[in-house]
Parts: sequence; C-alpha cells; structure tokens
Amino acid sequence: MPNPNPRKAIQSMAPYAPPTGNRQANLRLDFNENTVGCSERVVERLREALNSNLLTVYPDYTQVKTALAKHFRVQPDELLLTNGTDEAIQVLINTYIDDDEVIVLSPSYAMYRFYAEVAGARITEVPYIPPKVEFPLEALLAAIKPETKAILLSHPNNPTGTPIKLEAIEAILNAAPQAAILIDEAYYEFCGTTALPFINQYPNLFVSRTFSKVYGMAAMRMGCLFSQAVNIQYLHKAQSPYSVNTLAALAAEAAVQDAEFANHYAAEALAARELLRAGLERLGIDQAPSAANFILGYFGDRAIEVRDALRDKAILVRDRSYEIPGGVRITAGTLAQAEQVLAELERIW
Repeated sequence: MPNPNPRKAIQSMAPYAPPTGNRQANLRLDFNENTVGCSERVVERLREALNSNLLTVYPDYTQVKTALAKHFRVQPDELLLTNGTDEAIQVLINTYIDDDEVIVLSPSYAMYRFYAEVAGARITEVPYIPPKVEFPLEALLAAIKPETKAILLSHPNNPTGTPIKLEAIEAILNAAPQAAILIDEAYYEFCGTTALPFINQYPNLFVSRTFSKVYGMAAMRMGCLFSQAVNIQYLHKAQSPYSVNTLAALAAEAAVQDAEFANHYAAEALAARELLRAGLERLGIDQAPSAANFILGYFGDRAIEVRDALRDKAILVRDRSYEIPGGVRITAGTLAQAEQVLAELERIW
C-alpha cells in the first residue's frame, strides 16, 4: 500500500533542522539565547505554583494577558499569546495567506520562508545590500505589488543584526496597505527602537516579541503578537485555543515584573557585543554592524574551520557561511564570555 502523498509545497521544501543537540554543557553562543539563565523570580513563581492540580487544568490566560498588556502598554485585546515567535509567524500566515505573494528579505530568519512555503505562498526575496548588509528599503518598496499579501521583517535582523529605521517601517506600511506587515522584534531589548506604538495608526501592522532572548526563557516557548483588536480576533480563529502552556504563561508574568534583571542583562550583552566588535576588528575580521545581541563576522573560507575549532573548546557559534560567504554568528553574552571566545579566536586565527 503506497504512502499518502504530501502537498507539493511540502515535497519541495528543504527540511529545517537546527543543531540543538548536546548544547547545555557548552558555552552557548550559537542561538542568541540569554547565556546566564532567567530571572530568579521566574523560578520562584514556578516553584510556588507548580502542583499536580495545576497540571490538570487547561490554561487560563486572563491574568497573564492583563499583566503583559500593562507591561507592553497595549490593551489586552491587542495582544495574542503565542508559543514562541515561531507560532506568531505561523498564525499570521495561516490567517492571511493562501497561495499569495509573500515578501521576505535575504538573509533573514528561516521561519519566515518556512511557514510561507508550508502555506504554498509565492515568495519574493529581497537581498540585503552588501557589504554592510544595509536594509534595502528602495528595493523592497519596488518589490511590492497589489497582490503582495504579507511582508515579514525582523528588526534587528537575524542573522545580520541590521536594524530598520522607523521611517522605513512607516514607508513600507504606507506602500502596502493591502498586506499584513510583520515586524519581528525578538531583539528589541538590545536595540531599543520599536514599531509597537504604530499599531493604533496602521491597521496592517503586526509586531512580535519573544521571551527567548533577554528573558532567558527559550525552553518555555513564549511569545506575543500585537496588532489592532479586530486583527487579533481573526488571529485567534487560526490559533489552537491552548497553544501556550500554563507554566509558560506564569513564567512570562513573573519575567516582566523583574525589569532590573532584563535591563542588567541587556546592558551586559551590549558591552560584550562592543568587546567582540573591537576584538574581531583587532584580529582583522570584518563584520556586519549589529544592533542585536550578536555579531556576524566574516571568516572567509575558514568559517567552518573556526566553528569546529571553537566547538572543540566547548564554545558553540553558528556557521552561516551556507548563505553568507564566510559568515559566522557569535552571540554576545557576558563580558567574561566574550573575553573567553576572543582568547580562543586569537589562538585559532
């Protein structure tokens, strides 16, 4: 008996399998996570709340939505809780895209293309401008057509760290009023500029945030998607009613109550990023200007060699040379961690 045939869109997709195995024993500078751990308030909240009865009840989001709406300065009906940013992207695509045209930038976060391809969308890629991987505003505006139904952007961009000026975001929103425009702000806390206040002005704007980076909760898979209330109602229809588990919701509520922790970690990461920038420059390694908690260095034809040599020293960095010639992305954790990776690079280089 033959196996069932998957949709053509699935057959033609390349699989996405990030190298996530056996990472905890290493210095994790490969996925841009918080490298020191989450706030102790998060752990305490989970310890206080966790019991067998809690795990028998389907999640209730009333309290956490109120707390997060206050923190992000939006109304509760302008906020959708999501299972990480990945589900935010998926729900937006499921809500607004059939076999329509979707614009993404290149290189950028792989999940934009992934979920668009699953939906069977026609994808238009607009490349960042070399050699400094500048945001290609003019090329992007030129690529917008009446049939463009979604534009998926990250600010700052992963894996390059490139920010988007707020004036550029407004220009895109005005140029494509028929399209859902997602501004993925996973690295907002390291960049400091946000499109979130624009949601009241632009009905086609969607903004996502994550708890996987500065808050140190990548394992919880917690995110938020913001837009006007009428849009959130439609997104709810395309989302599983309990996709965010109770522990993640409790953790998020505790996390936003510890602003001191998040601010301190962001400041430490920015100082580490500057140390990495200067250290790479001293070694003669070019790099992309970054507004995030990582740096993309250009290691030429030695990119994989450098990655493997660091891995042998229990330091994980992310090879991106398969899409960016010579590219290796290094997370900026703490100053001590930046000093450690630079010391090893000096030996290797």
